[in-house]
Amino acid sequence: MFNLLGRRDKLKAGLKRSRESWFARIAQIVQRPRLDEALWEEMEELLISADVGVATTARLIEKVRKEAAAQGLRDASSVVELLKEEMVSLLSVVDAGVRPGLSPTPGGPFVILTIGVNGAGKTTSIAKLAHYYQEQGSRVVLAASDTFRAGAIEQLQVWGQRLGVEVIAHGPGGDPAAIAYDALEAARARGAEVVIVDTAGRLHTKLNLMEEMKKIARVLSRLDPQAPHQVLLVLDATTGQNGLAQARSFSQAVGCTGVFLAKLDGTAKGGIVVAIVQELGLPVLFIGTGEKAEDMAPFEPQEFVDDLFSPVS
Repeated sequence: MFNLLGRRDKLKAGLKRSRESWFARIAQIVQRPRLDEALWEEMEELLISADVGVATTARLIEKVRKEAAAQGLRDASSVVELLKEEMVSLLSVVDAGVRPGLSPTPGGPFVILTIGVNGAGKTTSIAKLAHYYQEQGSRVVLAASDTFRAGAIEQLQVWGQRLGVEVIAHGPGGDPAAIAYDALEAARARGAEVVIVDTAGRLHTKLNLMEEMKKIARVLSRLDPQAPHQVLLVLDATTGQNGLAQARSFSQAVGCTGVFLAKLDGTAKGGIVVAIVQELGLPVLFIGTGEKAEDMAPFEPQEFVDDLFSPVS
């Protein structure tokens, strides 16, 4: 069964580098004797250095300053608590057009289309998703629709063998949409609850890639008008603000519904999570925190902020 406590521990471990750099700065702010302009400047520098982004940082600071003034706060620790509350509130906001459902529903397989540039950790993230749904008792089918990159099909098949998950694949250069269609048909025939579709990860500036994604979505909809039910953009947390450009391009072309933030354990700038939600209007749904299939967790805003601000043991 799904090990919620174990996932929480992995999230905390994955944030270790961010917490080490983040908490030290927060401790300095809390120790300031009074609220002055220097405190606000330190808080601003902290957020920007953590990859929250200049625009998002400005909005956060403005909200916290106004609320602190309205409440008549005088001590720095109270201001930090306000900052935490504002971050949780921001991370909890989901655009009305986004479909945040993460669980299979009766009536047919739950189809997840995964997209993202090469090197973002997409294939490993797919394996983590498959393992996550297996833990919840769902049967999973994978579609090897990345027929462009050499070795992509084999890489997904290796993960399939490790996890005991069926992988539907054609040869290199095959039609990605046809493979996705076959995978959904196979899932229906075998009574599987979840289909996860891998896709090519060429540069996000390539128009043909975007058209390919649209075609996959159209072909899937022939079997299920609601498919894909989730379009997950896999982003590499270590790319920071540069990853936002990728997300904007993919989202505009395909209509992303959420983000799987991979390699969070490889960066000390966990604030990128805040920038993604605020600047893209997309919820972060999963976080990857290592190389193993179990090294991931569903994203929970309150837990994330609490862990980010917690002392380093």
